[in-house]
Amino acid sequence: MNKKSMVRAVCSVTFVIVTLFLLQRLLMPKYASDVVEGNLIAEYYEEEKNHDVIFIGDCEVYENFSPKVLWEDYGINSYIRGSAQQLIWQSYYLLEDTLRYEKPKVVIFNVLALKYDEPQKEAYNRMSLEGMRWSVSKVKSILASMTEEEHFLDYVFPILRYHSRWSELDAEDVEYMFHRKPVSHNGYYMRVDVKPAENVPEGRILADYQFGENACRYLDKMTELCRENDIQLVLVKAPSLYPYWYDEWEEQVEVYAAEHDLLYINFLELAEETGLDFSQDTYDGGLHLNLTGAEKITKYLGKVLAEECALPDRRGEAELSEVWEEKISAYEQEIEEQKRMTGQWKAIE
Repeated sequence: MNKKSMVRAVCSVTFVIVTLFLLQRLLMPKYASDVVEGNLIAEYYEEEKNHDVIFIGDCEVYENFSPKVLWEDYGINSYIRGSAQQLIWQSYYLLEDTLRYEKPKVVIFNVLALKYDEPQKEAYNRMSLEGMRWSVSKVKSILASMTEEEHFLDYVFPILRYHSRWSELDAEDVEYMFHRKPVSHNGYYMRVDVKPAENVPEGRILADYQFGENACRYLDKMTELCRENDIQLVLVKAPSLYPYWYDEWEEQVEVYAAEHDLLYINFLELAEETGLDFSQDTYDGGLHLNLTGAEKITKYLGKVLAEECALPDRRGEAELSEVWEEKISAYEQEIEEQKRMTGQWKAIE
């Protein structure tokens, strides 16, 4: 092959690769206005990595705790690495991934995920996995999470999975091809609307209340990883009324926490102490808290972290305080926007 032919071949290959890359970027879901939770995992990488506290877990962390409150009331710098139906092995590998960038003093894990012992749904897997940057941890998480119908190469080359999205494309797919629209506040997904908890279903009788072997194995791995890195692991159960939290599950977590000398906080038992009112503090009938509910339980959590985990008050750090001034401004601006959109502004004013 002469030099001219070689140049043509290289240009042709380059053109194909660039075209496929651009098509892939276009066809992948942008999670900008619909199912915005799909953006949460990726947003972490744009942050400065000097957090005191990292939350990991499912919607019971990213919708129920507000890092802004931890900072404003206690000077605790925190971030939530949450995603929809985040399974415990996904939480573990996200923690491994986080330790590539920083080493927090405290990691908070929400225990609801212990109910799942095997892969669940591809859609939720995608929202937890696609936003991760490539690493050995991401590869392991994909392999641990895939359902029988999924294929590893579809994660390596998402165009294989999304090639049929042509009919769903809209202006946002073009607008957010190369950057994502921020949807969270340090991982917290805000909702200000109110839908009281009414007629919450009781839990159905289960054939077996024992947490599965796989889930327990990853909890052990998480505990060991934190100990190896001198990180205090804190277990929490968010105060969501549904999915139902069984007494038998509660007992297993309490025993585990005692045996491994871990702090465990069950917010379902702390409604009076936190001031939660499920006629006002939830936006979807008790599944998740709204802004007022999240801020109430985060105030309680902050006091525990400051006193029992001896986390320092960092509000005296000028550079970090300046960053948080901008974050708080964006937080308060979204409160105003959401209240106007939901028609609550005049009533509250």
